[in-house]
Amino acid sequence: MGASTSSEQTVPIEQREAETLAASTGALSTLQKCFSNLADPHSAAIPFDSLQQCFRLSYENPVCEGVAIPVSFPAVLDHFGSCIAELFFVTEKGGVSWIELVRGYNRCCARKTLSMSVTTLLRVFSVTLKKAGLPCNLEFETGDDDCKISGWLMPVDVLMLLWMCWAMSWYSRTREFPKEKGKSCLPDVKHIVLSAVESCAEADSGLNVWDCELSGLEVQLPVGKFLTWVLKTVPSLPGCFTEFVYAVLKHSASQEAGLECSTSSAVDTSSTVACSSNLLSPGIAWAISLTLTGPLSEEISRACFPSDANGINNDLLYRSHLHGRGLNRFWSNVQGYQGSLLVLISATSEDDSANKRNWIVGVLTHQGFENRDLFYGSSGSLYAISPVFHMYPPTGKERNFVYSHLHPTGRVYEAKPKPVGIGFGGTLGNERIYVDEDFSKVTIRHHAADKTYQSGSLFPDQGFLPVEALITEVEIWGLGGRGAKDVQDSYKNREQLFTEQRRKVDLKTFANWEDSPEKMMMDMVSNPNAVRREDR
Repeated sequence: MGASTSSEQTVPIEQREAETLAASTGALSTLQKCFSNLADPHSAAIPFDSLQQCFRLSYENPVCEGVAIPVSFPAVLDHFGSCIAELFFVTEKGGVSWIELVRGYNRCCARKTLSMSVTTLLRVFSVTLKKAGLPCNLEFETGDDDCKISGWLMPVDVLMLLWMCWAMSWYSRTREFPKEKGKSCLPDVKHIVLSAVESCAEADSGLNVWDCELSGLEVQLPVGKFLTWVLKTVPSLPGCFTEFVYAVLKHSASQEAGLECSTSSAVDTSSTVACSSNLLSPGIAWAISLTLTGPLSEEISRACFPSDANGINNDLLYRSHLHGRGLNRFWSNVQGYQGSLLVLISATSEDDSANKRNWIVGVLTHQGFENRDLFYGSSGSLYAISPVFHMYPPTGKERNFVYSHLHPTGRVYEAKPKPVGIGFGGTLGNERIYVDEDFSKVTIRHHAADKTYQSGSLFPDQGFLPVEALITEVEIWGLGGRGAKDVQDSYKNREQLFTEQRRKVDLKTFANWEDSPEKMMMDMVSNPNAVRREDR
């Protein structure tokens, strides 16, 4: 007992507090292994160059199909790792000691408010821009996470910030840390950038979201409004940084002692390009994942990153171009699925000048579809996806989340027949989103008719009157995991078995034709006046 008390007294109180804070996040053992692998046995500290190399992000020739990549973006990523090491890990004589490694981890990953996490992310981005020799218009009052920030961001700054966060998420989720440089296919995040511009820019900015190039947008986005936009629209964005720091340290802990640590990219992006043929592109999937937490975020993130893209099509339950249009085709593919679903609808409408406008809306439901003549559901969200991204969560006032009704099987007269189709929000006959039974047209109504989901336009310049648009594509994605898909497969197999049983004909019933009721009925129809005597 005396020995244990003596050993506890030899540990400084500051070290015990830092270790306790790290242990509350479950990372203390990981930090111990990391320090053991990276530390120089002579100095009992991690060489600062080794720590910088661990956090290094590097690409050669990044490509993106939808957005022009700034020439300076690779330089930003090259300086990213060194900025993390300099900002959060204090060097002493010989390198980074054990206590400073723990403190640095706590500065990055300890539990804090969401606004403080956004401040930390912006600080890293600001220092990285300055170190890369690029202009930065953000000023931090102090070095604390809850300090006041002044200044503004440009749209190209938001673009590079989003891509930097995506690169961090890539490494955190794929766990791929090869040593060689390589090129990577970056997702198209223009719809997220335009969401920030539309929410933060002045009302008289004259922005035309239907036809604009991010590189040519000279619009200042006040950092205060940008913080509000992040908290409301993409609240999981700051988590990309904390997940990345933990993933790097965990990877370092799993390596053999003395091996060089690196996060340079050399990943085959063919799977990412193949995945972009779906309506659910990596950019759209990542945007939706930033609005979610927990298992739903993990499921939708599988469509974002190369190592997961190979199996993502297993979660595609229905696609109108692949399975055919119409409510019956749709129902045969989604029936029996009892997990969360993501509905994507791409459509084309005309504005007042007869210009064709292409846009995408989405719906996230927390349960499967049911054939009912009333609204149902426990929760969900609406999404304006393209050309501008916005999320509309539930208001809590009403629960008209989903409506899906097929034609009644029996010939029953209805004085007021219920609509046949799929709807979300609003009321019967005035749904906020309504898809007809042929899957040829979608009707979008103003949010004034909907008390289930929060207010907002589902596409730019929507207006107050209902808009009827031609559907180009409908996709339904299952987000319930492998378990929900297995349950649906079992349901389909059972239904197929029942169908085959009903189709089979029992030939034994036709063995004795002379005594069968069918023959007696045929005889009566052929000669009803014939005298028939009972055989005795």
